[in-house]
Amino acid sequence: MKNSIFSLLLLLPLLASCVERQVYIVHFREHSEEKTLHEIEETHHSYLFSVKKTEEEARASLLYSYKHSINGFAALLTTDEASKLSEMEEVVSVYQSDPKKYSLQTTRSWEFVGLQEGIHTKLKKEDLLLRARYGQDVIVGVLDSGLWPESKSFSDEGMGPIPKSWKGVCQTGQAFTLSNCNKKVIGARYYLKGYEAIYGPLNTTLDCRSPRDWDGHGSHTSSIVGGQRVPNVSFIGGFARGTASGGAPLARLAMYKACWAIPYQGKELGNTCFEEDLLAAIDDAVADGVHVLSISVVTSTPYPYDQDGIAKAALQSIKKEIVVACSAGNLGPVLETLSNPAPWMITVAASSVDRAFVASVMLGNGEEIEGHTLTTYKLKRKMYPLVYAAQVVNPDVPKNAAGQCLPGSLSPEKTKGKIVMCLRGQGTRIGKGEEVKRAGGSGFILGNNPANGAEIQDDTHVLPATDVNSDNAIKILEYINSAKNPMGYITPARTKIHYKPAPFMASFSSRGPSTISPGILKPDITAPGLNILAAWSEASSPTKKASDHRVVQYNLDSGTSMSCPHVAAAAALIKSIHPHWSSAAIRSALMTSATMTNNKGRLITDALGNPADPFQFGSGHFRPTMAADPGLVYDASYTDYLLFLCGSRLDTMDPSFKCPKNPPSPNNLNYPSLSIPKLNGIVTVERTVTNVGGPKSVYFASVKPPLGFSVKVSPPILVFNKVGEKKKFTITVEATSESASTIGKDEYAFGWYTWTDGIHHVRSPMAVSLA
Repeated sequence: MKNSIFSLLLLLPLLASCVERQVYIVHFREHSEEKTLHEIEETHHSYLFSVKKTEEEARASLLYSYKHSINGFAALLTTDEASKLSEMEEVVSVYQSDPKKYSLQTTRSWEFVGLQEGIHTKLKKEDLLLRARYGQDVIVGVLDSGLWPESKSFSDEGMGPIPKSWKGVCQTGQAFTLSNCNKKVIGARYYLKGYEAIYGPLNTTLDCRSPRDWDGHGSHTSSIVGGQRVPNVSFIGGFARGTASGGAPLARLAMYKACWAIPYQGKELGNTCFEEDLLAAIDDAVADGVHVLSISVVTSTPYPYDQDGIAKAALQSIKKEIVVACSAGNLGPVLETLSNPAPWMITVAASSVDRAFVASVMLGNGEEIEGHTLTTYKLKRKMYPLVYAAQVVNPDVPKNAAGQCLPGSLSPEKTKGKIVMCLRGQGTRIGKGEEVKRAGGSGFILGNNPANGAEIQDDTHVLPATDVNSDNAIKILEYINSAKNPMGYITPARTKIHYKPAPFMASFSSRGPSTISPGILKPDITAPGLNILAAWSEASSPTKKASDHRVVQYNLDSGTSMSCPHVAAAAALIKSIHPHWSSAAIRSALMTSATMTNNKGRLITDALGNPADPFQFGSGHFRPTMAADPGLVYDASYTDYLLFLCGSRLDTMDPSFKCPKNPPSPNNLNYPSLSIPKLNGIVTVERTVTNVGGPKSVYFASVKPPLGFSVKVSPPILVFNKVGEKKKFTITVEATSESASTIGKDEYAFGWYTWTDGIHHVRSPMAVSLA
């Protein structure tokens, strides 16, 4: 016993040192692009050696050296070592990486937005896919959980040689060989050093030490952006049958796997992505030669740009004119929840398509209630006793959880043979159905709470089931409470297209205004993100739950993770048609050509059926075909973004750039939308548009001002004599005498201004609040 205590005492200093060491990201002043990565690594080793005891320890502590995303490195440091580095003159910043900072968040969707062949817009434009050659020479980098290379979506059949500009590699590893890359998947890498610094060696029963996708998320997003056309694809039971296709079906894909399974946690609860690994991935993607980055990764809470690895790396990507599309996040419907607010990225919200999977509830009183589901299980055609979960719970279940169908909450004696109505809220949707099945229930109805409204994320339940919106949930509960012997039946599910209204905003989609830059209206745009069918990993079940042993090649999933690659694909097509357009011009084209109306000709609604606003959908629902010929674009350069940061009194993240004494107002960043928070009196902002339409054109301004404000555009007419010509104009916004009575303090009013030549309609949304 004494020997054990003595040994423990000897180990205590070492254990304390191990516990104290954390991953820190060190940012230096700009270096010469002439230096090789080896030279940069040696420089970083010398800095580490200055705070470490031995050269061996210094080398072992270095996780990554960054050259393109930032000038810096990630290393294991103690608090004292980090403090010493931060005091060095050459060091700009040193901050600790937060392991909980980042996480991951289509047979019909492309037809719905008019991109499939044979679908003609009102303008009868030439087919966008043909004009863009299906994106064949555009390289899209995807930061995610890997991909399943055997999927038909990643076949290279019919594809030409790999572009000569490509400089990337196919990194091999567990269950991933060189043969898993081809002319479609031209690159694959994985990044584990940050993850393993916190969690220890990867558990290879949970995930693959390679670019192979063991989760499903990465395969899904990759195939949405650039998957090949695969005919006769459907989900289990024939749901969503059609041709699966990426938006840019001949684009080249490069997977940068930087997101991994969390130990001791089920896959269904999500993955984690470490900042230092993401930075390394973007660093390589820039060097490899990608044209577009699709990043379905969000932060746990909004971070200042200089503490947000994705924002920092994306800013440097602008130098190479790489278009960066990012998810807005899945924390809606709460305001001020969106991620990725930087103005140099495209921030994408999520909305629905015009397809539904309908399974109705037949009530004993003869009423039919519409529901939605993806379950393949069916009830015998007869009426069943219908109960609310709170009526069949065990006696020890708290009242506030009685209707939630949480694990172990239902009484088998009371539940057996009945259809049970459960409410959304606590616990997982799939888990509620599992509890009903465990207790012997015959069927399951999942009712939305008011916050979810009409948004239904269709689930592959483990028994006959359907999900109903909040209004229908109330109807069913009223029937249960009023009937003497309530009875019900759930009809078999079927696929229904041309569903109306569509699109509507998903309630989970994160909303603005931005807490980091309220003067930039975010999100930028919305795209399909609800119940999207795309490729899946055959190592993961449709629900990702360990108890689900089904294997699928294509799965339906929801989130801004799904909407982000839709916009990345559209950007790839535009890049193919206009290879010399800047990333800002491509974003502008997508935003100003978006629509705010649904397939009923009315304003896009939220999940409750109320009119949505730009803090939900940005400029509107994307229209790739219209974006290829936007007429005018709002362009911006790398320097413009640095001046924006100067004017916002934020770190420019470029130590070589000196802010002018009087930087321009951040409102004057040449952005395709306008946000003026806390307006006091009158504000005038400047914008510049570039003609990318006809050589001779005349544009007229029209305005729908936010309620309670006056808006004037000057000059009201712009005359262009050639393509590429630029014209400046001002927008003057003034609070009127009615403003205070129209909107309350800190509330926003919305409007828009539009330039039109009779063919092009270049529309920009506005959001204004009072001081």
